[in-house]
Amino acid sequence: MLTGELRSQVDSIWNAFWSGGISNPLEVMEQITYLLFLRRLDDLHTLEENKSVRLGKPMEREVFPEGQDAKGRDYNDLRWSRFKHFAPAEMFTVIDEHVFPFLRTMGGDGSTYAHHMKDARFTIPTPALLSKVVDLLDHVPMEDRDTKGDLYEYMLGKIASAGQNGQFRTPRHIIRLMVELMAPNAKDIICDPACGTCGFLIAVGEYLREKYPEIFRDAQAREHFHHGMFHGYDFDNTMLRIGSMNMALHGIENPDIRYKDSLAQDHAGDEEQYSLILANSPFAGSLDYENTAKDLLAIVKTKKTELLFLALYLRLLKPGGRAAVIVPDGVLFGSSKAHKQLRQMLVEDQKLDAVISLPSGAFKPYAGVSTAILIFTKTNSGGTDNVWFYDMKADGWSLDDKRQPLLPEEKLGVTPAETLTEAEHGKNNLPDVLSRWGQRETSEQERPRTEQSFCVPKTDIVANGYDLSINRYKEVVHEVVEHRHPKDIMAKLVELENEIQAGMKELDSMLS
Repeated sequence: MLTGELRSQVDSIWNAFWSGGISNPLEVMEQITYLLFLRRLDDLHTLEENKSVRLGKPMEREVFPEGQDAKGRDYNDLRWSRFKHFAPAEMFTVIDEHVFPFLRTMGGDGSTYAHHMKDARFTIPTPALLSKVVDLLDHVPMEDRDTKGDLYEYMLGKIASAGQNGQFRTPRHIIRLMVELMAPNAKDIICDPACGTCGFLIAVGEYLREKYPEIFRDAQAREHFHHGMFHGYDFDNTMLRIGSMNMALHGIENPDIRYKDSLAQDHAGDEEQYSLILANSPFAGSLDYENTAKDLLAIVKTKKTELLFLALYLRLLKPGGRAAVIVPDGVLFGSSKAHKQLRQMLVEDQKLDAVISLPSGAFKPYAGVSTAILIFTKTNSGGTDNVWFYDMKADGWSLDDKRQPLLPEEKLGVTPAETLTEAEHGKNNLPDVLSRWGQRETSEQERPRTEQSFCVPKTDIVANGYDLSINRYKEVVHEVVEHRHPKDIMAKLVELENEIQAGMKELDSMLS
């Protein structure tokens, strides 16, 4: 958890950037990312130095070489631990004229982070602002994975709250729900083909640390976690830098985060490579056929990005692989040939597991579109018997632009610290979604369609033209009103009148 003091420090830095002339929140985030990377490089070099002294051997890998750079500056001055003590003006000169050119040419530590720093640009405008930012970041305990991860997440939240580029942020509690539903394991190979800030991949990492701590005691499992498990694509270099650093600060050493236009480039090298896909890909866009990957058009001929991404997921998943992805509601009931073809493919050729309708305000303030989570397994041989539907009404936060929490923190999220009452369930459906998902093969099969969740047999879905909108199958409870015969009503009225008259007579006799 971040302390209030650290939050206020971040807020003051953010305000300083804005008053200093950097108004684009992504640029603010990018500059902070570079500085965090520099601190990480210094930490790596220090570890190598300590190892060398302890073993009495030369350093295996020098991040900062001996000697001077091309402009005659000692390479040691380029280290965080050195330049943080310089006067603001000298620090500014060293970072601008020596550190950033070094960043662009170093090749780094061979990691994905170093790769994404190749075109690093230094745009902090003043020595005073630079000194302030360096001082803040120097006080963050970098050995504490939770603190530095939470700090970065807090800053990413400020990108969203600034009202720009919010499309890169899926609410963390929705991400966590999807991860819990998929229950990833230590052998999974996970991909997000439009990874943005890598929120899904980080959530999987945190889930595995909680559920499978033994991963980190087994050399082979640990190697897979740090070097083979996590894969993300994006075609925005700024987001790749930010996402890569987010992974680093959450303790994932060398994930595969790379530049790729997922819908435009063919996928020969990635076909059937992944056992789990988690994604909230961009939608409501349209591509020209000539700019779209031919292997995706072979699955479905369409210009709509939301349908092309579904085709991409099917392309990337290995047989037996599963996916939980967010789609706009139009995918569920769209009437075009491509819409119907893709839904039929999911139901007939693969195994469609679930359709979870999300509250319409889940992505406010930057998107009001209605969405759903589709969960399916790639089989290439069918397997859909029943599809589980859940009509989520509340996720724990208000569904207006402010998105304020509706419950105390211990009652929010997918696995709250305290059990929810019926009234509290009405404000947070997430625990119920997870619980009922686990019962979809048993008691959920018997639930009537008037309930919040229920199963629909494949035959009904086929009969409805593969329509997957929950309202197509949900039944409304009609209040039963008992109609009595007029003779019975009249007899009851006569009976009541007689009782009243008898009561009046008794009252008269008592008064006389």
